[in-house]
Amino acid sequence: MPQLRRRLGRADPRAVPEARRALRELLRHWGEPGQSEVAELLTSELVTNALVHTEEGAVLTATVGPRALRVEVRDFVGHGPRPRPRTPREESTNGRGLVLVESLADDWGVRPCEVGKSVWFELGAEADAEAA
Repeated sequence: MPQLRRRLGRADPRAVPEARRALRELLRHWGEPGQSEVAELLTSELVTNALVHTEEGAVLTATVGPRALRVEVRDFVGHGPRPRPRTPREESTNGRGLVLVESLADDWGVRPCEVGKSVWFELGAEADAEAA
């Protein structure tokens, strides 16, 4: 299975565009029209959240399977609240990331790890799964 794995440096402003670019390359022949753009958007939300809310950096893993794309962003923070979608105030410029993930992904969740957690989403690839 094709896979992308990237270490994301703490507070690295290049991490989000680099993650999007690497994912775009991985998904060049994957999914239906528009799916890779949705995957890029959701990935950038998870990467941004990990880098804003943690101090240790994170690891991005994207795996193209026969029926779905799974993207995980794992951090290494041993404490803190479990991420959850919240309704942002109208005037707020942040707080919409997990709302987007919840509404656009086929499935998503948070998996606790021995140290830290992994926030993940999946998108199905009905049409072009064989091409990946």
